[in-house]
Amino acid sequence: MIRHLFTLMWNRKRANSLLVIELVLAFVVLFAVSSLGVYLWGNYRAPLGFAYEQVWSVSLSPGGQPSRGQVLGTLQQVIQHLKATPGVAGVARTEGNTPYSFSSNNGDLEAGEGDKKRVCDQANYYDASPEFREVMGLQMKAGRWFDRRDEAANSRSVVITESLRDALFAPGESPLGHIIGGGPTRMMPKPWRVVGVSGSYRGDGELNEPRPAIFLYVSPQDTAHALATLLVRVQPGSGAALEKKISDDIHAISPTLSSNITPLADQRRVQFKQLLTPPFIMGVVSLFLLVNVALGLFGVLWLNISQRRAELGVRRALGATAGAISRQVLGEILVLTTFGLGLGLLVAAQFPLLGVFNVKTSVYLAGMALATVGLYALAAGCALYPSWLAAGIQPAVALREE
Repeated sequence: MIRHLFTLMWNRKRANSLLVIELVLAFVVLFAVSSLGVYLWGNYRAPLGFAYEQVWSVSLSPGGQPSRGQVLGTLQQVIQHLKATPGVAGVARTEGNTPYSFSSNNGDLEAGEGDKKRVCDQANYYDASPEFREVMGLQMKAGRWFDRRDEAANSRSVVITESLRDALFAPGESPLGHIIGGGPTRMMPKPWRVVGVSGSYRGDGELNEPRPAIFLYVSPQDTAHALATLLVRVQPGSGAALEKKISDDIHAISPTLSSNITPLADQRRVQFKQLLTPPFIMGVVSLFLLVNVALGLFGVLWLNISQRRAELGVRRALGATAGAISRQVLGEILVLTTFGLGLGLLVAAQFPLLGVFNVKTSVYLAGMALATVGLYALAAGCALYPSWLAAGIQPAVALREE
């Protein structure tokens, strides 16, 4: 039966070419939407690695051109005052690439020498003070976080994430005490030495692809990063009143110092809206295209059934049951769907083969699988009612009309 249907549809390939083209178009649309959905869902499910709730980003900007010493003194006053403010649980220094800020600092890193040299492309860099781990809720997996021991070290202490460890070191090899080079380290007076390994830290947010990360130690006396950004963990329930008090207190410490306070939860909502808007628009447009393809399939099938009433009537007269007629019509559209699917897969296969968008092959394969299921479901749904109409044809009526 299946071989007969394939032969029948192949012999009528010219008449069914429009249907096949519509099915190829539907598959390409489903593949694009499915791949994007799988990519975003896979990113969202990966561990975030930090707690953004109850953490505020406080960006500081000095007015005029104060000296580094003046700036550092002002910053230390601000930090000490914030730590003593009721409702504040912790304060940490960092740079402007805070979570969900659309700001990034990344580059290549390498470890080892000669044949054992390993390179990681595009790791994220984060400046962090000793209080950073507690404020952001990071989990240590090996070694330690920054402390006072790192101030007098002959190298700059760094903490790397597990993904960066896996990229730069062999399985089972401990990175503790090793020197990491590459990227900006060539211009630094001190080498970077690993003192700890943390869990995941995805400062780019849940919807972006996870990247390896490295934390660079910032000492309390560091003037190179004197006024940038503070991360402040506040007590649950803190709101506009505490935000206003912090802003007023900073202005009182230094009238020329301006501040911008933004909860990370608010930055997260803004990022989600911006990153999800293009996929949402794409989904709406794709749904519109699929509806039009479905209507086209339905109309062509309906017309096809009307033109074949005599043929189907003869089959019924020869003893074919209504179920057999219905299965024949449904089988024909599924065979045509298979032809369209084959052409669509040839198009979709180019994406993983050419490495388009630098997306993992597994994402495209999952997109193909979902698109295949969706295409067969779409074709079967469009053929369901026409197959019922075909099954209801009475031999005497059809032959008399002929």
